[in-house]
Amino acid sequence: MAIPINTELLDGCVLAILSQEDYYGYAITQLVQQTIPISESTLYPVLRRLKKQGWLTTYDKPFQGRNRRYYQLTPNGLQRLSEIRSDWELYKHQIDWLMKGNQDE
Repeated sequence: MAIPINTELLDGCVLAILSQEDYYGYAITQLVQQTIPISESTLYPVLRRLKKQGWLTTYDKPFQGRNRRYYQLTPNGLQRLSEIRSDWELYKHQIDWLMKGNQDE
């Protein structure tokens, strides 16, 4: 059974990938799919939303006679990623605490 992925977590995954280097949409999908079962049709609206919020920019680059749209993290996107990472650490710690039966570490 797969655990549902919330929007903030998916945003964080995309922003984290793009914090390493710029990627085009299909490549981002492939990288996310290595860990999370997600379809391309789910990811492209996420990319558009992140761009609309100012966390990503895009540029086109020719590839084999056509253009690929690359996504790039903005400074605001990097700040958002930092916030999501902080939230994730707290959430992960709380879930670990519950799953371990409230045992002291």
